[in-house]
Amino acid sequence: MPDQKASDIFDQVAKFAGYGFNKSHAAAYALVAYQTAYLKANFPVEFMAASMTLDMQNTDKLYTFKQELERLDIDLLPPNINKSDVMFKVEEDDKGGAVRYALAAIKNVGEAAMAGVVAERDTKGDYRDVSDLANRLDTKSINKRQVENLIRSGGLDVLNPNRKQMFEGVAAIVSHAGAAQQERESDQIGLFGAEESVVANIALPTTTDWLETDRLKEEFGAIGFYLSAHPLDSYTKALERLKISSYAKLEATRASGPIKIAGMVISKKERISAKGNKYAFVQLSDSSGSYEITVFSEVLTASRELLEAGSKVIINGSADSKDQLKILANRIASLDEATAKTSAGLKIYVDDAAPLGSIKEILEREGQGRGEVMLVSRVDMQTEVETSLSGKYAVSPAMAQAVKAIPGIIEVREV
Repeated sequence: MPDQKASDIFDQVAKFAGYGFNKSHAAAYALVAYQTAYLKANFPVEFMAASMTLDMQNTDKLYTFKQELERLDIDLLPPNINKSDVMFKVEEDDKGGAVRYALAAIKNVGEAAMAGVVAERDTKGDYRDVSDLANRLDTKSINKRQVENLIRSGGLDVLNPNRKQMFEGVAAIVSHAGAAQQERESDQIGLFGAEESVVANIALPTTTDWLETDRLKEEFGAIGFYLSAHPLDSYTKALERLKISSYAKLEATRASGPIKIAGMVISKKERISAKGNKYAFVQLSDSSGSYEITVFSEVLTASRELLEAGSKVIINGSADSKDQLKILANRIASLDEATAKTSAGLKIYVDDAAPLGSIKEILEREGQGRGEVMLVSRVDMQTEVETSLSGKYAVSPAMAQAVKAIPGIIEVREV
């Protein structure tokens, strides 16, 4: 064979070796692909639980798996100190199975510490209440920050659903846990020979729970995405009035041209172009998923204050779906301000006059708008008296949540 031909053949083989597979390698990959597809098709709940465990420390992957579970109509159950394991697991429900969130997937709690919590529970039974938890915690492996994140994630809701009360009382919980641990290690025995704990009932501070928006913000911080609900869930009626599309709908219809979308700001990354102009990539989410928008210099300057993490905004922009959905922002506005301009009003149900002072404070704080506010008092099981307050107010879902949190409020309805 001529040297030149041999050299040409070798060059082709060397080039192919950079990306090609030999038959045995390709056959092995094909078998793995078949097995993976078979498991997902026939054991979807088990497959998803195992996949999430494999990527337990990758928040972006976990969020992608959450979206896939929603597509498959499989529930992702929240973390629960009496039901969750260290890893993700399958739990039976009325739909044929759900995935229970892993304790070790909560941020900054640690796999080893959660293994100890689960082992204690499996050995001695469920944790009955906060005091029982404090009695049994191993403070050598669990500290204040870990307990805080268990609370923020909802992992301790089964013991006390008031997360703010638990969070503000975490120092007392950890202190009592340390005292109980010292007692166990000193082998102190009670008067009648039985082991007794120094912890009876922990006195937690008296406080109302976080507002829904604050509750979800804390949950997001501990998990990395919104799990139990989304901050925009309470804006459903308002978004319909404003004719705003969800991200999922825009993506499914391969939207192109002018669009209007709402979202909660997650993060913002500013850049400088070659010409020295500032622009930004902003990550947002709505109830249907997360997405990114591009904001160029003029719009960025006009709306920088609205693009802080946690802000709820409306984006008027243009969409391009040639390869994947890309959104360029032309205008950004406050979602609460926009909803206040379109809201018909609010009905507030009360039993007595006790909440009226707090209601007045909120209405004055929110200011004037277009919405009517009506107080509805129930005289008896069949009779209600409705009183329309004078003036018009800036009614928004955020304001409705604030009113709903007032002690003594029975119900709040948007009208």
